[in-house]
Amino acid sequence: MQDAHAETPRPQASRRAFLEAIAAAGLSFWAAGTGLGAGTAFARPSADAASSSRFTAASLRQQRNSFVSRRGPFFILDGQPFYFAGTNNYYMHYQSHFMIDDVLKDVAAMGLPVLRIWGFLDGQPHNGFVMQPEPGVYPEDGYERFDYTVWRAGQLGIKLVVPFVNNWDDFGGMNQYVAWFGASGHDDFYTNPQIKAAYKAYVRHFIHRVNRYTGKPLYLDPTIMTWELANEPRCQSDPSGQTLTAWVHEMSAFIKSMDGLHLVAVGDEGWYNEPGNSDWAYNGSQGVDWKRLVALPTVDYGTLHLYPDYWGKDNAWSLQWIADHIHDGHALGKPVVLEEYGWLDMATRDDIYRQWTDQVYRLNGNGDQFWILTGLQDDGTLYPNYDGFRVTYPSSTATVIAQHEAQMRAKSERSGRGPRVGT
Repeated sequence: MQDAHAETPRPQASRRAFLEAIAAAGLSFWAAGTGLGAGTAFARPSADAASSSRFTAASLRQQRNSFVSRRGPFFILDGQPFYFAGTNNYYMHYQSHFMIDDVLKDVAAMGLPVLRIWGFLDGQPHNGFVMQPEPGVYPEDGYERFDYTVWRAGQLGIKLVVPFVNNWDDFGGMNQYVAWFGASGHDDFYTNPQIKAAYKAYVRHFIHRVNRYTGKPLYLDPTIMTWELANEPRCQSDPSGQTLTAWVHEMSAFIKSMDGLHLVAVGDEGWYNEPGNSDWAYNGSQGVDWKRLVALPTVDYGTLHLYPDYWGKDNAWSLQWIADHIHDGHALGKPVVLEEYGWLDMATRDDIYRQWTDQVYRLNGNGDQFWILTGLQDDGTLYPNYDGFRVTYPSSTATVIAQHEAQMRAKSERSGRGPRVGT
């Protein structure tokens, strides 16, 4: 999905003034449940932070536990199983510092430890920011807002999931690569040698960049939880799933060859490939074979998305969709995350989200991330509810999610009382 009604009005002028004071004076910035106490301030790095930072093998070993890792069907953080609730936001890499801070403050206030953001902006700029205006061109100024988001998230203890390209045309996407190289259609993205080389070059550059605010190359930053190959990749020209599986195998191995610290996921919606199944979501119609993707040794966990309003499905189907993926992913020895989910009807949304997140919790799913948490714009008004899935804080829906995250955190703590799980 690409975007996300305020259920409860909130004071705006005082909130804006507070955030502006933070940005101007580096005042204390904290929220309940983040592990940051009152008086914890954002310390702006010195101008030569990047050149003065040193990352020795010894210091890296000490930091290893601060990266989210995987052992079998479990996420591990600080040596213990890690279960989480989280969210998504797609504008963190091109909106203002104020808007970025507002979202991150709400993520922290809800106690959410994971946020998924975009790591791509190809072709045309947004608000003057572009990460790849043409193949192999990476203007450093285009990464400033992404760097700022990583820095702020790191100080709040929020982990980030970052996809490298979009299946859809928003912010460029796969069709931008197809246009750049004169290929014939969307699915050439997965097979055209020039396109694959350009994607790899972008990923290589992205992972090795030094964040201007932290002084760290991204492949050494524990704020990043996961590199994702794409947002919602599909390959409908090959219902066997082989084309997409081959691409995922190649690209996930490529990332692992450069970065052994971060998780790698596909970022797909979870489509099955069961020939003869009458349900289009299960019969391979989208060119995705979820179980084959999850089984790849260089893919750390499985993702699924859930939008029954758009897919012509009901809630009973949705609950089974969640159950099937958790069962199948764990049978393959991998964690499973309900990575995006949305329900349009505001009157029933809270109840539906309770049912879906309870399903994840009861079946020992490893995480879930609703679509989409948005905050204030620069003028103090709420970000528009473009796709009807917007959640704001405070609201009744935000309370449902925060209560669920408390359950997931408690499960992590209970699991951690057993034998320590190594990374």
